[in-house]
Amino acid sequence: MPDALPAVQPDEARLAAEIDSLKVEFPRTRELYREVCALLFFRFGQTPTANRLYQLVRRGSMGTPAAVLGEFWAELREKSRLRIEHPDLPADLGAAAGELVAILWTRATASAEAALDALRDEVEAQRVEAQQAVVAARDELGRTETALEQRTAALLAAQVEIRDLDRAHAEGHAQRQALGAELARVQAALAARERELVEARERFSGELEKLRASADLAEDRLRAAEKRALLEIERERVASARLQKELVATTRKGEQGETRHRSELQAVQAQLANARHQAGVLEGSLVAVRDASAGYAQELGMLRQQMTGAVAPRSSGRKGVSVTVPARKQPRATRKAASAKKPG
Repeated sequence: MPDALPAVQPDEARLAAEIDSLKVEFPRTRELYREVCALLFFRFGQTPTANRLYQLVRRGSMGTPAAVLGEFWAELREKSRLRIEHPDLPADLGAAAGELVAILWTRATASAEAALDALRDEVEAQRVEAQQAVVAARDELGRTETALEQRTAALLAAQVEIRDLDRAHAEGHAQRQALGAELARVQAALAARERELVEARERFSGELEKLRASADLAEDRLRAAEKRALLEIERERVASARLQKELVATTRKGEQGETRHRSELQAVQAQLANARHQAGVLEGSLVAVRDASAGYAQELGMLRQQMTGAVAPRSSGRKGVSVTVPARKQPRATRKAASAKKPG
């Protein structure tokens, strides 16, 4: 087998080359098939068949190689009969040659018919396969057209969407620019408000410190007034006690010399009445001082409430917080006590 392959391959290549040259020399199909039959039978020693001829030439219809092959065998038989019937040949040799040619013709005809049937079956199968391929191609073409229509519709929709997106992008860009300008304006306004808030906090802190100092001063004054009132009351009590002692002493002296000291007793009684009057005035002053202390405590509570209320809106106030501290009046009882210190 390895030795046979190199011998076959050059024959096939040489046969193909010969057939290509015959295609150029004989452009007509029937003549080309006739020459190929002669080439196969005489030069290459191969029995030509319709299927073999069609595979080598690939021209014309399916019946062309079979018809040409029949004509080739008829012509070959006719020529062989002439040679066999030559007068120089013996009778038995001519009969044997005729039988040989008849056998060859019969076998060639049967082989040609079988090859023709096989070729027809092959061609029919190829035709069915081609029809199926055409149907499949049409189906594929329909699917392709449907897909193409869908893709075209999708492409149109995408183009519309792209235009919408471009328009939306342009609108969004304009909105972003407008928002950027608005943001810059708002940031500038916030910076200005922040500066105003810092200034307001500073002013509020200053005024709060002033209010605290004023409240501390008012509380110190209230404490000092309470101390002075207590000292005055204590002095008046001491004076009253001294007067009472003096009254006791005067009474004793009056018992010893009532007549002599009647006038003195009247004077002492007058002084005692005056002292009692002053003691009542001092008690009224003490009540007034206590009332004033309660008023000072109430004013101090009001100031603390005002300070607490001023601290609460501290984060949102733009304007400075101002708290008016009412002027503290000197109680009337203190003035009366001051005027009553002078003896009558």
